[in-house]
Amino acid sequence: MTLRRFSSRTTRLDQSFLAEHLQGARAYRRIAGYFTSSLFEVAGEWLREIPEVRIVCNGDLSPEDLRVAKVREIRLLGRWHEQAVEADALLNRDRYRQLHAFLTARGPMIWVAPNTVCGFLHGKAGVIERADGRKVGFIGSMNETRQGWQTHYEILWEDDSPEGVAWIEAEFAHLWQAAKPLPEAVIQEVGRHARRVEIPLDDRVTPEEMAPAALAESPLYREGFSLQPWQQGFIAECLNHYRAYPAVRLLLADEVGLGKTLSLGTAAVALCLLAEQAGKGRKLVAIFAPATLIEQWQTEVMDKLGLPCGRWDSQGKIWLDPEARPVSPKGAAQIGRCPFRMGIISTGLLTQPTQEREFLGNLTFELLVLDEAHKARTRQGLGKNAGAPNELLKFMRAAAGRARHVLLGTATPIQTRPEDLWDLMGILHQGEGRFVLGEDLGPWHHPDRVLPVLTGQERVTDEEQGWALLRSPLPPVSSSAEGSLRRLLRDIRLELAMPDQRYEARVPVVNLPKDIREDLEDVLHEEREGTYFFQRHNPIVRHTVLRQRRTLEAKALLPRIGVNVHPERRLSRDPSAFSVLFADRALRTGEAFDRAYKGAEAFSRVLGQRGQGMGFMKNLLRQRVCSSCVAGLATAERMLAGRTEQETQDEQEGDLTMQTQAERNELQVLAAPLRALAEDPKLKAIRHYLTVEGWLNHGCIIFSQYYDTAAWVAGKLADLFPQERIGLYAGAGKSRLYHGGETVQMEREPLKRLVAEREVRLMVATDAACEGLNLQMLGTLINVDLPWNPTRLEQRLGRIKRLGQLRENVDMLNLVYQGTVDETIYERLSERMRDRYDLFGALPDTLKDEWIEDITRLGEEMDRYIEARRQATGFDLRYNATLEPGEDSWRNCAKVFARRDLVNLMGQGW
Repeated sequence: MTLRRFSSRTTRLDQSFLAEHLQGARAYRRIAGYFTSSLFEVAGEWLREIPEVRIVCNGDLSPEDLRVAKVREIRLLGRWHEQAVEADALLNRDRYRQLHAFLTARGPMIWVAPNTVCGFLHGKAGVIERADGRKVGFIGSMNETRQGWQTHYEILWEDDSPEGVAWIEAEFAHLWQAAKPLPEAVIQEVGRHARRVEIPLDDRVTPEEMAPAALAESPLYREGFSLQPWQQGFIAECLNHYRAYPAVRLLLADEVGLGKTLSLGTAAVALCLLAEQAGKGRKLVAIFAPATLIEQWQTEVMDKLGLPCGRWDSQGKIWLDPEARPVSPKGAAQIGRCPFRMGIISTGLLTQPTQEREFLGNLTFELLVLDEAHKARTRQGLGKNAGAPNELLKFMRAAAGRARHVLLGTATPIQTRPEDLWDLMGILHQGEGRFVLGEDLGPWHHPDRVLPVLTGQERVTDEEQGWALLRSPLPPVSSSAEGSLRRLLRDIRLELAMPDQRYEARVPVVNLPKDIREDLEDVLHEEREGTYFFQRHNPIVRHTVLRQRRTLEAKALLPRIGVNVHPERRLSRDPSAFSVLFADRALRTGEAFDRAYKGAEAFSRVLGQRGQGMGFMKNLLRQRVCSSCVAGLATAERMLAGRTEQETQDEQEGDLTMQTQAERNELQVLAAPLRALAEDPKLKAIRHYLTVEGWLNHGCIIFSQYYDTAAWVAGKLADLFPQERIGLYAGAGKSRLYHGGETVQMEREPLKRLVAEREVRLMVATDAACEGLNLQMLGTLINVDLPWNPTRLEQRLGRIKRLGQLRENVDMLNLVYQGTVDETIYERLSERMRDRYDLFGALPDTLKDEWIEDITRLGEEMDRYIEARRQATGFDLRYNATLEPGEDSWRNCAKVFARRDLVNLMGQGW
């Protein structure tokens, strides 16, 4: 029994201790610190011959992280990518190759322990079972790295006494039992680093390689996340269209909460790069979105893809960078000179005769993207303008005629009438997209003629009628995975000498050879999973990508997470306290609030006397009072001081300044009781749910559509819980962290990391920032206010109802004041949420003002909408094949573009 001491000052530890004991050893059990790429770099040659190798590492994980394999994978990949990969992969390629070979050959021999068991693994120790059966224990300061064994100053004690070895083995066993295996995704990333090669932007790559090469090392992937299979499927569909057609013309109609912004943004980057490689002259990429979404778009492109883009400030007439800094001269004409390749513009500018609309009307685009595309529609009703396109639809038709690629996004593809889909198909059909619906007099331009066929009410088996529907537009061979149809299309094109990019077969069916006509009749009779031929094969399905949440849940691609909707007395821990706060589903209010709300309604009526043009602006003050007393008071006081209020709702934007004495009088009536209000009932409710109902223990995200409300809530919570770390996640330059009575300004990314690391369990956020948030670490959600846009509630809920959520059922609280229009709206929504929360995905995207004023009509319109969604034709057979998770070619992508080159490219302006 011996005790030996080693110092790197006098002895090479690898050449003395390791060389002596590891060669020919039977087993090696090691407590090793962090898992790094240089693990085994020194002893790998000896370790490869040892039958049993087990190493436990520190991964900065919580026990909750270890419970869900995907979360463990994300956390470890994020830790792995904290160092820049570019130089590391180049300089240490051999190290990565050896490590990857070792890991893939030996199976799960590296396990990761949670930080609650070990914190940071400063204690380094191990046991070596030598070839002769003797066990040797050692304790020292060195990590299992080349630096630890060869470079750093380290000390090591060797102890082969039975009690010393047993003590180390007990410590190892404790950590090993609490640990989990190193995820396969981390091992895969080691292999990718071993093969990684950087290529110039002008190098030829296939369309399939383009997006992975651009984004495999984006912030999204470096944080351990990835595009979901259905998002990758949409990119693949775009690339298929790029090869098959003269241009990409697609409508992305995935249900709410499936990440269409990221799908469209990634597709835009891939198409931009393909245009660059093809040397196309047109460089402009324009993204049009409702004013409430343009900041979300810019945030997501920057935070997830790591690429800069410009956002047009409609009020300031200037381009803003991702940090909200002006990056262009002022003036309406500057809208045609975006300093970045990708410019994001509010659709509100297109719905009225603005100067910006005129300038945009002269531009030619490489890619045009329209988000919330269902707002481009023909006017309904019985008036003189019924059936005419609205201003947004007129603009988009003209702009699509000057664009090569067009992508439309909507989570509301059919609204209350399936015919509305043809408005969007009509946009795609313009200019280079004449292949979408076929010849102008063809049947696909007339929904009344083809809808019975698409819905399966009418089955087409007659060859003449079938040929009329198939020949224009004649699909490319690659448009279907069904072998019989592919053969038929190939034979037709060969017979008629039609190249791949011609889509009009101008011959009668009787002129086709008999064998082709027989094959046509055969495919027309084919049924698959209860669908007829033209339900599966038609221009609408070919150019519309639609995936449903229930399908993704059935394939285990999305978690089935239930939602408890509050306030609900039967769910309350303290029914008596609940009854003090709530009357049914609305907050009890006092005389002061009631007088203030009547003042807001009176102000709306006075404002309405200005006549035409006020539109949604007359509801501005009423909505802000419904958000919070603080937001209502702040708005009133700014207006009383003569300041202009700006309001943005969907595609509408407006300014409001007090003009008359009558308006001043009503503002003063509103403001006086709010100044005297002791405490806002919403704050009481938030405090009750965080403490009495225990929501703080689960972590909570609190949403408001207004910054005034969000900042007030964050400040009040900081006073109530001074020892909590509280985040305020808002637009550029407005995010903050509160703790211990102090507050500091913070960028959004560090705040997100604090939530991911469970350092922050209370976050307040505005809708302007919610798209960039992944908050599955939090288990509850409070909506301080109710946006008159039901799909926004689904988007908010999507921040916590996502992969990695540990709770089987999350809790959501919706706060509305008693006696307000919000209470009425919420009551109508609640009636439709009681049985199935996901009906929100089937509600109209915006509640129209005239519906809100007529409550009976509001309920009727919602029911009409839900029924229309239930009857919508599915797209499952075409697109579900792209949902199956296979080998992740994105995460395994070894051929990549340099990030700096990508940033420089996207920084080239119009």
